[in-house]
Amino acid sequence: MAGGRRLTIDAGPVADGAVEGASVAVDGVCLTVCALNGSRLDFDVITETLERSTLGRRRIGDRVNLERSLRVGDRLDGHFVQGHIDGTARVVRREVSQREWVLWFEASGDVRDYIIPKGSVAINGVSLTIASVAADEFSVAFIPTTLARTNIGELKIGDQVNIESDILVRTIIHALRGMTGGEGLTEAKLREHGFL
Repeated sequence: MAGGRRLTIDAGPVADGAVEGASVAVDGVCLTVCALNGSRLDFDVITETLERSTLGRRRIGDRVNLERSLRVGDRLDGHFVQGHIDGTARVVRREVSQREWVLWFEASGDVRDYIIPKGSVAINGVSLTIASVAADEFSVAFIPTTLARTNIGELKIGDQVNIESDILVRTIIHALRGMTGGEGLTEAKLREHGFL
């Protein structure tokens, strides 16, 4: 595949019932199954995805988070996660005590605007709540179940993660930028558009 890569993953029980063309999120990145052999699923990953996510840095044997796509009628938990990665963030600090396990992340520029206190974020495909935001960094507190069932507990300072912001936050910011012509939100702009 020119400019891309073939990614093969032993998906274990996630592969049950999988078919070619099915969508599977790999560390939060929505990919399409292009071939399967038992519990092994193959995905073609294009250059854009390799550059925007951490998938291009994955090595043989790395553990990844997997999730099949939602079916109509399934119960919804957490926030809507599409598998459309906004960018990456880097682990910059760990705060671990008997009471809690907190990671601080430095978000890349294309992600920063969508990170809000108590908002939602998907890190490597895991739906989470942002604990706090300070300048270019944000923190998330993790429960033991998340640490045990995902690759989050393996993260070290300097590691990169895939970030997908909340679709509602992205939509609102995009709409506001369109209304204001990128100039920022002012009282005059709100009046002009009938909000005041």
